[in-house]
Amino acid sequence: MSKCTEITLNCPVEATVYGYYPNVGGNAFLLAIFILCTVSQLFLGVKYRLRVFTTVMVIGCLLEALGYIGRLMMSKKPWSGVGFRLQVICLILAPSFLAAGIYLTLKHLVLYIGPENSRLAPKWYTWIFISCDAISFLMQAAGGAAASSSDGGSAAETGNNIMIAGIAVQVVTMGICGLLALDFAWRTFKNRSRGSNDSSAWNQPAQPSWMFRYYLSASAAAFIAIFIRCIYRLPEVAGGWGNPLMRKEEEFIVLDGMMIAIACLLMSIAHPGIFFPAISSRKGETSKIQAKSTQPVDSEYPLGSVPASS
Repeated sequence: MSKCTEITLNCPVEATVYGYYPNVGGNAFLLAIFILCTVSQLFLGVKYRLRVFTTVMVIGCLLEALGYIGRLMMSKKPWSGVGFRLQVICLILAPSFLAAGIYLTLKHLVLYIGPENSRLAPKWYTWIFISCDAISFLMQAAGGAAASSSDGGSAAETGNNIMIAGIAVQVVTMGICGLLALDFAWRTFKNRSRGSNDSSAWNQPAQPSWMFRYYLSASAAAFIAIFIRCIYRLPEVAGGWGNPLMRKEEEFIVLDGMMIAIACLLMSIAHPGIFFPAISSRKGETSKIQAKSTQPVDSEYPLGSVPASS
């Protein structure tokens, strides 16, 4: 963005894109959280054999950690080109992987609670939202790379516009997902209040009710936190490089850093391997059986142990 490399009279910190020295304490705190979440997701993912979920979560947490390493580099050298590019690209892309982790669980949640209450077939949750998330990711990656590597001018503006479009796709995707989730919750509640027995999986003894409800609440809170971050990023990026909102670190720390940190912590503490084992590949068969049946699964095969069909 500039030929400046050090803080001088001709290159003051106020002339940088952010206009400040990133706070060491706040950014180091967030870095520690994301390193902790990366390690915990990797450990729990290997232990419970959740390969795809673990992959996207580890990538998302690791990208966040790298992004805050970039910001710490800028706390010493605000003109650091490497630090600037690292934090721009990593912090823009990371939430796409974290959102994908939530999208991957939707099919299993619908199957477990009751697919008859969903307006979409369970498999379409994965296909539709992961596909839209991938499109958003590619747009943000292309835009972020172009904008952060250019020296200004039309190339930077084009990259910024592509990045804005990618974030907009992400916001719309999450908005639609949230509306479908609310509709599903309402239809489930309405059917249960009428005494319908179609959805028996909700209180199966093989899966303690409090554990599932805890996981469901944590996932919903994580989704909302990521959604808040994405909404914040729209005006922050749309205002152009160096706009007033972009130059306010407090807003960034709270509405971006802390929102994603909360999401990562919730998805690590309420890990599906512990609180929702029906998500795993071997255990998915049970959730399908439970969702279709009004009878509990045979106690010989507790949740997660039904042999896969040949």
